[in-house]
Order: sequence, then structure tokens, then C-alpha cells
Amino acid sequence: MCGRTACTLAPDEISRASGYRDRTGQRRRPQWRDGDPDKYRPSYNKSPQSNSPVLLSRKHFDKEAPVDDCVLAAMRWGLVPSWFRENDPNKMQYSTNNCRSESLLEKKSYKDPLLKGQRCVILADGFYEWKRENGKQPFFIYFPQSQGQGPLGATEGSVLGASCQDSENLESKEESSAQGEQEDSDWTGWRLLTIAGLFDRWKPPGGGEALYTYTVITVNASPNLQSIHDRMPAVLDGEEEVRRWLDFGEVRSLDALKLLQPKDTLTFHPVSSFVNNSRNNSPECLQPLEPGNKKEPCPSASSKMMMSWLQTATPGRKRKETEEDAEVKDEQGKSTKGVGPLQKWLVNSDTNKRPKNT
Repeated sequence: MCGRTACTLAPDEISRASGYRDRTGQRRRPQWRDGDPDKYRPSYNKSPQSNSPVLLSRKHFDKEAPVDDCVLAAMRWGLVPSWFRENDPNKMQYSTNNCRSESLLEKKSYKDPLLKGQRCVILADGFYEWKRENGKQPFFIYFPQSQGQGPLGATEGSVLGASCQDSENLESKEESSAQGEQEDSDWTGWRLLTIAGLFDRWKPPGGGEALYTYTVITVNASPNLQSIHDRMPAVLDGEEEVRRWLDFGEVRSLDALKLLQPKDTLTFHPVSSFVNNSRNNSPECLQPLEPGNKKEPCPSASSKMMMSWLQTATPGRKRKETEEDAEVKDEQGKSTKGVGPLQKWLVNSDTNKRPKNT
């Protein structure tokens, strides 16, 4: 299952981080649907019923748009079927936060949007899962990060994987990243997790604004995650898989289902039980456990990088506040309120090298 995620990027950063190539190979940056950036709030601890950034074909909103033209939308987690007849969507009697890939064609709530091509990609820094042995130990799970990666997938450079030996080159990698000047359209920051989902549009029977909601598709856990949980979100790995999942004109539903496979490409680290309470929303949620904790395995280079960002990075731009973000101060006494810890490394103290807001 998947019941908690983190998404700390500001709306403009999500647009840059989810750049894609259309059918012709042209690089595109998806824009937000009108009004939706105000509905989304970055958070270290997102739970069902909150709004998350979702990537989908613009054709779902504009019938004249090409099917490979993508748009960003803020949708509520927990699918409300279009046929639901209560006036209050909160009166749903069963959970639709997750749906099993094996039963997508068996349940009307999921079969209808699937056959209508209502496929979407949920964007997140990563997700949390709890290992039930010896209590409930939470883990933060995400794509391994690499230098020189592009939006929605790694392109060049060495992947920061789960080996302790990788961490020896961490300092030089960080320095190289900080020194690299990027064009405004480029994104070399945290690689977002891209999760396959379905969405639906529900309108109150008595009239009113339409509500867009989504469900996370799950599959059997990959071998490297089975020790934590037996299920995992259906992760789409790379631009081509994302493109095919969203292109409901070229890729038929049954063919799209073949993309829903366990992916043995994720890394993880243990985090504090602080994240267990969904009301807690601060960097502590995804911070790797302190060294010396008996539950912590050999820290990966990716988790070491995250620890470095959390401890030493200095914020250099204004960001949208998280849903309940607590104010934290860095070593220089400056407030880091609203600053996603996974992105702080992008901000260089030299103002001439800071990425520009768009």
C-alpha cells in the first residue's frame, strides 16, 4: 500500500522538475492548470485527502489539445467515482487511496476511468512505508539521485545508490553540483518519484464545482523492498514510461497496464517515528536516523546527501509554505521555513549562480 508521501517542491519547481519530450522529441515544460497552484501546498508528510501535484494530458481539460501536451493539476488523494451520488464526497464508505493493479478491471470505480484513458502520474519526492517487524519502523523510499540528471529521469553521471563506498565521493559531487550553472529551463535537482495513478471527475448532484481526485496504483513489492512491505506504488521509471502511461491516444489501456511492474530501482533509508503522526510536518519526517541508532543500516550516499542538505544548506529563495511547516533555522540563524530540504543543495550562496524563479 501507499499511505503517505512527501512533496516539498514549490509549484514553479515542480513545473521545471517534470519537463518532458513530446512525440516529436521537443522538450516541453508543463504548466499548471489555472488556479491549481493555489490548491497545492508542499509538505513533508502528505496523507490521503490532501492535494498533490499530478501530471496528465491537457486533452482531459481541452478536447482540442494534442494528447501528448501535458499539464499539471492539484488533485485530492482518494478517488471519488463520477457516479457517486452523495452530496458530500467524504461520505465514501470504502477506501480508494490505493488500487491494486491486478483488480483494475474488476472494480467499477477503477475500470471506468481506466477505460476512459483517465491515467495520471502522481509526483512526489518519495513515499513512506512501515516495516512491521520488531515494532513499526518507518522508511523513506525514493529514486537514487545522480549528477547531471534531467527532468523525470537520470541522464548522465554516477547514480548515488545504496553502497557505502559511494559516499566517499559525496563531498566532491556536492561541490560539482553547486558550481554548475544551468539554464533557466534546466532541472538538475531532486529527481521526483513518478507514480502511476488513475483519476476521476466528480460533480455534486446538487451542482457546484467539480472535484478531481486520484488513486495510487500498487503492485507487488520489488525484491529490494520486500523486507519492508509486500506492496509498493507502481513506479514509472523514466520519460518514456511516463509518456506512454499518459498518452491514452496512442497507448491503449491494456497495453498501458503492462507498464505496471515492480521496479527494483528505488533506494531508501530509515526515518524517525515522528512521521507516524500525519499532523507532523517538518524536515524531521524524512531525515535519516542519526548514526549509531541500532535500527539504521549502512547509510547510502543518497541518504548522506540528504543529511548534508538538512544540516548545512542555506536557503536562498522564497518558497511556498508547507501545509503546517514549522520554522527551522540553519547554522547561520536564517529561517528555513517553507524550504524543501531535498532542494536546498540547489541554492548557491553566490546570488549570481542561483537558479531563477519562473
